[in-house]
Amino acid sequence: MLKHLLTIAGSDSSGGAGIQADLKTFAAHGTFGMSVITAVTAQNTQGVTMVQNIKPEVVEAQLEAVFTDIRVDAVKIGMVSEPEIIRTIAKCLRKFKPEIIVVDPVMISKSGFDLLEPRACQTLIEELLPLATLLTPNLPEAEAIAQMKVESKEQMRPVAEKILSLGCRAVLVKGGHLADTADDLLFDGKEELWFAGERIHTKNTHGTGCTLSSSLAANLAKGMSLTEAVKASKAYVTEAIAYGIELGKGCGPTHHFVDLYRKAGILDTEG
Repeated sequence: MLKHLLTIAGSDSSGGAGIQADLKTFAAHGTFGMSVITAVTAQNTQGVTMVQNIKPEVVEAQLEAVFTDIRVDAVKIGMVSEPEIIRTIAKCLRKFKPEIIVVDPVMISKSGFDLLEPRACQTLIEELLPLATLLTPNLPEAEAIAQMKVESKEQMRPVAEKILSLGCRAVLVKGGHLADTADDLLFDGKEELWFAGERIHTKNTHGTGCTLSSSLAANLAKGMSLTEAVKASKAYVTEAIAYGIELGKGCGPTHHFVDLYRKAGILDTEG
């Protein structure tokens, strides 16, 4: 049965992250993608220059339109900038009760642009974390949520424990910002699982977090266990980074359709 995936996130005009990356990832996993747009960003490979948040009532109307007509097998939540938007999303998710919710707590773009207003962080913690099947913070995001510093792999477990205590069912703390390792930690309160991270020397990593969280949502919707989903999604993202696309003047996007292009005989290894 074809799975239906919903992304709730911001739009990236350059197509490498946000809604666009999510929909490409859903398609690459053989699922049907739908979207609720929370913000429109003026963005390219060099950074974000402007953000226009969508009115909460428009966000709610999008959510109602999808949920009242179409079965939603999993939800991925990305950029949600304002407290009012976050409360609206949480209200609708409590109403419609989707089984799987993956939250990627997007806070700052790679170029340093704030994508989550400081006043909205606490709202995200209070409203969305208790609804999350899985939370996927990188280290700066984990630090902001847990209010704890992470400077080593050994400090990731205490941070994961603190985040889990805030209400999510599981957390994947991504270790890519550490100097000596790129390992990720999956913690559900019972089991601590580490996944080795492979460092690929490339600047073309735009949209990596969006792509990983969308892949996780798709794999969970397809019936994988949390551990299986993390393994499969990390493998997918690693290959997408390895074949990252040389686009624009800055950090190009990951390649969401490596397998499809390879099968079609059109995989461009030169970028």
